[in-house]
Amino acid sequence: MEANKILNADILDIIFEHMNKDYGAYELRKGYNKRLRNALLITALAALLLILGMVLSRILAKYRSHTKEQVADVTLVDVKDKAPPPPTPPPPPPPKVEPPKIEIKSFTPPKIVDQPDEKKEVKKVDDLDNTTIGHIDQTGIKAPDVVNPPKVDQESKVVAAPSDDDNKVFTKVEIEAKFPGGDAAWGDYVKKAIITHMDELQEDGKSGTCEVQFIVDKDGNVSDVQALTMQGSKLAEIAVNVIRRGPKWEAAQQNGRKVKAFRRQKITFQMPDE
Repeated sequence: MEANKILNADILDIIFEHMNKDYGAYELRKGYNKRLRNALLITALAALLLILGMVLSRILAKYRSHTKEQVADVTLVDVKDKAPPPPTPPPPPPPKVEPPKIEIKSFTPPKIVDQPDEKKEVKKVDDLDNTTIGHIDQTGIKAPDVVNPPKVDQESKVVAAPSDDDNKVFTKVEIEAKFPGGDAAWGDYVKKAIITHMDELQEDGKSGTCEVQFIVDKDGNVSDVQALTMQGSKLAEIAVNVIRRGPKWEAAQQNGRKVKAFRRQKITFQMPDE
């Protein structure tokens, strides 16, 4: 250090002139007075706050001691529990409605006797239509939907079996008539027929679905075959011939017995270029 600067230089600068001031010892000594002053100020401020808090606490304690607590008298009231409301009574039962009386006419099988009983009324068969047959006469409404039980011979007690009407054709049955072998066999059968007449169908140039209606009797014979849609087209002609010239069908069933019934079947053809 130059001689003219020694008198004005700080003692620390003289001591650390040829030393590494960045090591830390220089900075610690350089700011020692500042840190000591800050520490004393903080300590004095903390002591002042503590004393102030003690004074305030004493003032509040004196104020609370002079405040009288007011205690109000409490009167207990006997509170009775309210009784639950009575249960809602069930609605009254609906008025009993008697079913309407059905007209009944007495009828007994005719017997061959020597002298007719003039007191007993002989009813005609036409008078017994849409009427329930019984052993008594009763006025009431006619019940055409009521099925009369089979007539019983009073002497032999033999129930007559219902007669089958071969000419009756059912439109709705429990089990419809079906092609022998099921749907898979039907599909193969129709496919062969379409392939056989492919040239005729392409020449006609009409695609679509033809629905054919026909009748299947108890023996599976097919009759009254007619096209319901696409009439006049080649597809309709082929569809009718396929069913008319095909094998016997399995007959429809109603009430566990074979019956004569209508059947509808669809045959679809689509042009190859469509």
